[in-house]
Amino acid sequence: MKKSAVVLLLAVTMAFTGCGEEKDASQNADTSADEKVDLQGGESDTQSENRTDLGEDANAADANSDVLADGVLNVGTNAEFPPFEFVGDDGEPDGFDMALVKAIAEKLGVEVQVENMEFDSLVASIGSKIDIAIAGMTVTDERKAMVDFSDNYYEAVQYVIVPADSDIAQAADLEGKNIGVQLGTTGDFIVEDIKDATASQYNKAVDAVNDLRNGRVDAVIIDKNPAQVFGEQFKDEVKLFDGESPEFGFEKEYYAIAMPKGDEALAKKINDALAELKSDGTFDELVSQYIGN
Repeated sequence: MKKSAVVLLLAVTMAFTGCGEEKDASQNADTSADEKVDLQGGESDTQSENRTDLGEDANAADANSDVLADGVLNVGTNAEFPPFEFVGDDGEPDGFDMALVKAIAEKLGVEVQVENMEFDSLVASIGSKIDIAIAGMTVTDERKAMVDFSDNYYEAVQYVIVPADSDIAQAADLEGKNIGVQLGTTGDFIVEDIKDATASQYNKAVDAVNDLRNGRVDAVIIDKNPAQVFGEQFKDEVKLFDGESPEFGFEKEYYAIAMPKGDEALAKKINDALAELKSDGTFDELVSQYIGN
């Protein structure tokens, strides 16, 4: 008796299901020309809402993304760029960027593993050796073609370091000079546009400054904050020029975290965490601790 009832119920269900499929097919076939244009060239309001809902649901379901699924965020940096990154007394990378990415990871509920590598290899290593890179990295169109960037977290400008007795005082004075730069940085790119100038490239910014002190290069172009660190360290031997001054005219630049191309879920999580850190005062505390005014 129970078996017969089940069979009958299944038969009725299948019949209604078949009708439903035929009805849907008929409705799809009767889609208006305007709706077809929407499907090819844009989205109707309903489609857009549904897609947004699906996207939000997908982000919620994929809360850890592929990158965060193992609970570890592998971070690449170049610990030769004080105060943003440097090797601490314990032999581990330290600095503003390291503190910032660890605070972000705490918001995300994951651990951080830091890989210290050459700056010029960071972008190419994302997605293979490392998950993201944070290293006082300027957002450029060339880099954006290979990786995505988080929201900007710091505004910077290049400085020019010269020997204390140097006659260099403006951009024109750099023409034909031998200029020290850290490989792959903004300073490296700037030298390409200086007439007859030669770029001496270094993996470590401090090596460029030491060669400046020893007369092997005429100037060093590097970001403001590390330049100020070196300027204080060697204050009797060098002098600094603000690259944003009218005499040099360098443009402002912005630091951001480099991430895998197309990982929207990861980007949203990092940007949300960064926004929270700015909102709750943590970001300003780290700036005060590592960078100062």
